[in-house]
Amino acid sequence: MFEVAELGHRLDKKSYKESVPPLRTELLTLQARLKEAPFPVLILISGVDGAGKGDTVNLLNEWFDPRLLRTFAFGPMSDEESERPEFWRFWRALPPKGHIGLYVGSWYSNPIAQRVAGNINDVELAGHLLRIKNFERELIDDGALIIKVWLHLSREAQQERLTKLASNPETAWRVTKQDRKHLKLYDEFRRIAEHTLRETSTGETPWNIIEGSDEYYRGISVGHYILQRIGQRLTQHENLRDQPPSTIAIETPPVVTRPLTLLGQLDMTQRLEKKVYRKQLEKLQGRLHKVARAAHQKKISSVIVMEGWDAGGKGGLIRRIIPALDARNYQVIPIAAPTDEERAHHYLWRFWRHIPRAGQVTIYDRSWYGRVLVERVEGFARDDEWMRAYGEINDFEEQLSRHGTVLLKFWLHIEKEEQLRRFKEREQISYKQYKITDEDYRNRERWDEYEEAVNDMVEHTSTEYAPWDLIEGNDKRFARIKALRLYCERLEQALE
Repeated sequence: MFEVAELGHRLDKKSYKESVPPLRTELLTLQARLKEAPFPVLILISGVDGAGKGDTVNLLNEWFDPRLLRTFAFGPMSDEESERPEFWRFWRALPPKGHIGLYVGSWYSNPIAQRVAGNINDVELAGHLLRIKNFERELIDDGALIIKVWLHLSREAQQERLTKLASNPETAWRVTKQDRKHLKLYDEFRRIAEHTLRETSTGETPWNIIEGSDEYYRGISVGHYILQRIGQRLTQHENLRDQPPSTIAIETPPVVTRPLTLLGQLDMTQRLEKKVYRKQLEKLQGRLHKVARAAHQKKISSVIVMEGWDAGGKGGLIRRIIPALDARNYQVIPIAAPTDEERAHHYLWRFWRHIPRAGQVTIYDRSWYGRVLVERVEGFARDDEWMRAYGEINDFEEQLSRHGTVLLKFWLHIEKEEQLRRFKEREQISYKQYKITDEDYRNRERWDEYEEAVNDMVEHTSTEYAPWDLIEGNDKRFARIKALRLYCERLEQALE
């Protein structure tokens, strides 16, 4: 399928000049339609060194409206990027809905280069490609259109191209030692590239291979392919939008009632006397301060997820953790309803943005689990969206764990009667009254639905690399001590 023939496609200059104006007009017309579409477009321009990737990207920037397009060029990782999971820089560079992201160098570049250089083996390359397919699958499921173009050159055409560039003083700078090295490894590069394309070309994200030796043919071919893919997708979307509502009754799956075993098995009677609590708190905060400093020095980062019932004690626990940390090394991210900017991206985008650098700590006061809790129960996410989120979340957390991040996930559990007591108590304390809203009381009416969602969440996302810690929280003192001790233990394990 990807055995590329040496086709020698050419387009004369006159034909090229005649083709460009109507093509540009169609692209701009399509881009205007895309502006109102509920999905982004990602265009990957990859291929052989010297095949014209940079020139093609420059051409597309010239043809499209730059207000709705942004170009991203990924080279070697910066220090900031290398201190986070490998896909952090790609998540940050995702375009919002209605916009185009144009990528020269992408999530494919490093795995191919590392395999050609012999720094990774075939098994490790397969792992990289699996993560790439998972990444693209998540974007596609969220509605994104991914267009992948591979610009091909034969060995002879590549050598001719590099020689021509090197012989011109104005372009000699574009030929690097790495380019010359890659030319010597051409056969190995081609073998690995063809394998990569075979493994990652799917019905929804196919690779289109275009010969890059002739700049006129290359530019027109890329432009027409992008025009075709975006046009097809927009037509599909507009046809679905214009269809009348279906009159076919959709049978709702029956609700299966099962025992709420996970939360129901917790011993909610556990208590800690104030005097004992104060002594243990001081000891644990000192212990945490010591191991957190060591983790910072060894560049071990932490991500702490705080989930739980309203009035479950998340804020109080956070206030007991941060005094033990250096204020320069942590951030607390409160999660509320997504902003317009956040809604225009994949729901995980806003969480990837706050992943800490090596040695830093990020505490999420509520988190990505909103997709399978409040968004599920309140109907803000469709059934297919929250059901597939379990796998997306596990993949996200596996990337954090593989990078060496210490990940803790706390569910602060309280009983329904204890929650009501705390609500009433807050209403009597002036500086806590802002925490109580009508929505808090309304949510209590759906307690059983939330409890079912929490049990499903724990069952589907408590993994070996990212287990859930269920904290018995009826007694705040007991909950804080248990959570602090768990954090200290996990950091100490990471430091071993």
